Amino acid sequence: MRMSNVLVNESQLGTRLNHAIDNGRRGEFALLLALLSTDARDMAQFQTDLLGKNIDDQLRTKFDLAAPLQLVSDLSVDSSPVEHSRIFREGGARAFQLAQAIQSEAMVTRGSEPVEMQQVLTNCDLLTREKFIRSKSKEVGYGDAIDFESPHFVDILSKQRQMSRIMEAC
Repeated sequence: MRMSNVLVNESQLGTRLNHAIDNGRRGEFALLLALLSTDARDMAQFQTDLLGKNIDDQLRTKFDLAAPLQLVSDLSVDSSPVEHSRIFREGGARAFQLAQAIQSEAMVTRGSEPVEMQQVLTNCDLLTREKFIRSKSKEVGYGDAIDFESPHFVDILSKQRQMSRIMEAC
């Protein structure tokens, strides 16, 4: 395939590729694409600032936006989250809006467990909840977890006999 015009430099390559696409000349497009040197592909037309900042932070500073609001408050991390219910009860809607504008309250406040697990644990009895918490603490590796394993049957009988002897003595 022979091209009608000779390329002088790689800056003409973009317009020639566009004309080849517009006119439906596949052969010329393939030839021009093959002529694209690795140098031209390595030289990007734009630069990204990789200063260790997150892209969200860069865009916030560029467009002068405020910090993102906290949507979920984790009680296992923060023991006293922001809470505006008292302000709403005492001062009404306007006081609540002012307090929310000054220091925003999270939309959801929960513990370290996901919502589904919290719903399950809410419907369980206290012993089951304690077993779950204990099993999680053993997974994490806390050494101070209290072990509530059920005692052996023989131990229970011996304790009952001791209690009956104490009751007889009284």
